[in-house]
Amino acid sequence: MMKMNKLLVALPLSLAMLVPTAALADSHGSHSSGTNESAQTAVATDTAAAELRIQLDTVLTEHAFLAVEAMRKGADGAADFDQASAALLANSDDLTAAVSSVYGEEGGAAFQEIWNSHIGYFVDYVVATGEGDQAAKDAALEELEKYKVEQSEFFDSASEGRLPAAAVQEGLDMHVDQLITAFDAYVEGDFETAYTLEREAIHHMSMFAETLSIAIADQFPELVDGTNPDTPAIDLRAQLNYTFTEHAGLAVMAMQDGADGAASFDQAAGALMANADDLSAAVASVYGEEAGAQFAEIWGSHIGYFVDYVKATGAGDTEAQEQAKADLDEYIVEQAALLDAATEGRVPADALEEGLTTHVSQLLGSFDAYVAGDYETAYAEMRSAYAHMTMPAAGLSAAITDQFPEQFGGAEMPEKMPATGFGGAEGGTIPYLWIFAGLMLAALTTTMAFRARKQ
Repeated sequence: MMKMNKLLVALPLSLAMLVPTAALADSHGSHSSGTNESAQTAVATDTAAAELRIQLDTVLTEHAFLAVEAMRKGADGAADFDQASAALLANSDDLTAAVSSVYGEEGGAAFQEIWNSHIGYFVDYVVATGEGDQAAKDAALEELEKYKVEQSEFFDSASEGRLPAAAVQEGLDMHVDQLITAFDAYVEGDFETAYTLEREAIHHMSMFAETLSIAIADQFPELVDGTNPDTPAIDLRAQLNYTFTEHAGLAVMAMQDGADGAASFDQAAGALMANADDLSAAVASVYGEEAGAQFAEIWGSHIGYFVDYVKATGAGDTEAQEQAKADLDEYIVEQAALLDAATEGRVPADALEEGLTTHVSQLLGSFDAYVAGDYETAYAEMRSAYAHMTMPAAGLSAAITDQFPEQFGGAEMPEKMPATGFGGAEGGTIPYLWIFAGLMLAALTTTMAFRARKQ
């Protein structure tokens, strides 16, 4: 049996290389205010352990997101179901490539068979639902139960007890239940429950990534240079990572719903707004309701630009599309200048403008390809947008921890693993003040929440 610890440590570095962060925080070192080497290490967000945790966070949260969306496409009999499924399997291939790089092609093939088996059981459940075959649905659920036991024992053995089978199975129970229940709710037309559970599933896998990274670092400290993946500084980066990537994913799917005139559009937009509401609450909790309202006005101004683009696309109005793009370009400059000032130059405006331009291009590119029926490009752009949003999470967390080092202290490696499945280790709560600076950029990805101007 392959050792999962080595497998996860070997996650392709290309995942991280897709989203370079140096440009966003290349000058943060010059702003240090006399902190010693140990203090600088304590607030570091780019250690080997941090990279392990973020790689896991990105691939695992994307799995949950893509699994939910592919199942929905199957339920709808959507024309892009094959491409949505391919995106999910491409996510699986990222893990397979890691295994192959360590254990060779045979080991990679063995892992792919194990990992993909539960994806197959979800597909069986979707097909059975569409056919109204309760017996087949029950059979798929039974297979998922067997998979959970096998997977739990695997993690227990691989981690040498750091991930107890009982705790892992509890986490797997939750993961499977979230996906199945979200799918059932969608089929029944309870879109609010469906999207709420989708967000919970994404967050849940982020916590699993934390738990796995802690186990690996504890078992093989030499593989992460003795660094700890569970510090307040890295918690900040991980929190921003799953929030930013979630924004990108939900934005693309809300745009697709808008183009399709889907019955679930309001709830898709609501999920996107719920993600954005975290930002507004953060502002209000630190600066008061008045300040929160002022910020809402600032980021809300560019929502209309994306709405204009979608409406113009539906109307075939090229001139209006170009105007919406021009308005977005102006917003990018404004947003970049704001963050440059807020971080005292740690997030340079020119670098941020470049990143925001790429992000906007990816979202619009995915939308345009979807409308044109080029689903392969649409999903490729969506995955690129998802990965790209790890960049602001990395760059902004580095800038914030450098700007406010006193808010982030070191944390000793836990003496033992937490006893709750995928829940991760307990830790301190990151003050909203520091999350706020990073999350301001996430507002750009919420601009597809059309509820403010939906006709």
